[in-house]
This record gives sequence, structure tokens and C-alpha cells, in this order.
Amino acid sequence: MTGKLLAIVLLLSALVAGAGMYYLQIYGFYYEVEPQPGQDVVLMTDQSDAPVPITYSDFQAIDADSSPIRYRGCFETDLKPDQMAGFIAVENPEPLTAPGWFDCFDAVSLGDALKSGQAQAFLSEKNIHFGVDRIVAITRDGKGYVWHALNNCGEKAYDGTVVGEECPTRPEN
Repeated sequence: MTGKLLAIVLLLSALVAGAGMYYLQIYGFYYEVEPQPGQDVVLMTDQSDAPVPITYSDFQAIDADSSPIRYRGCFETDLKPDQMAGFIAVENPEPLTAPGWFDCFDAVSLGDALKSGQAQAFLSEKNIHFGVDRIVAITRDGKGYVWHALNNCGEKAYDGTVVGEECPTRPEN
């Protein structure tokens, strides 16, 4: 009887731990980002080191302190990708998936739009966190998306290879 009771306790503990981990990964660490007009959606130009804000509406975003690449955002704008001359385009952008409950950000359809030319991605902010850039993509119908992605320095730093002199100094935590 003791063996059965022990097996039941272990099984229930595993179920509770698994449910807790699932909740924390999908819901627990995320929080909504309050809109900050003039700061949420900015783009880098090839003429300046300071990002330039663009006009937008219906901004919504989520973030998590547990990782610098969990930021996702959506907005609408009057600008179209062909009006974005002078902004720094991002080659081969890969939007990261968002939790299913954040339904305005669909990374799969955004990735398809980027590959087909229906959307174009631009650099928003370089090294918003060490080794992480903010990317903004705008579709032809005026929908905009924002996410964080590892840059070259971040990929090197997090996979353990030597970062090199071209990367900024990593801040001490």
C-alpha cells in the first residue's frame, strides 16, 4: 500500500510541477507594456544615430523580465513599406512566436509576409539590451509588428564563442 501511495504522490507532484512550468512559460512572466507615444515605434535612419519616431495607433505590446527577447508588439500606421526610404532595412528577419493569447502577433503569417515582400522589416533600436536589437516590420496594409531579436554580438555571447572587439562591452548584472 505504501508503494501505491508513494507513486500517486510522485505522479501528482509531477503534474503540479508540469502545470506550473507551463503556466509560467505561457502566462506568468509576461506583462502588458503601457504605450509611450514617440518611444514605442521608432526607426533608425542611415543619416543619424538617434531613432526617429513614426506615427502609429492601436499600439499593444507585451514583455517579460525573464528574457530580453520576449518583447512583442502590434500597431497600425499610415506608412507603407515603399514610403520608408532612408530607414535601415533588416536582412532576413525572423519574427519570434508570441504566446497564443497575444493574438495580434502571428509570427508565422508575418514571416510569410516578409518572405513574399508583403511586409518589410527595419531596425528600430540597436542593442536595446546587450546583444538584442528591436525590429519593426510594416505590411502593405499598414499593420506593424515589433519584436526583439539577437544580433550578431548576442548570438556570439549566448552561444559561448568569443565576442570580439566590434561588440559593445557587456554590462555587469
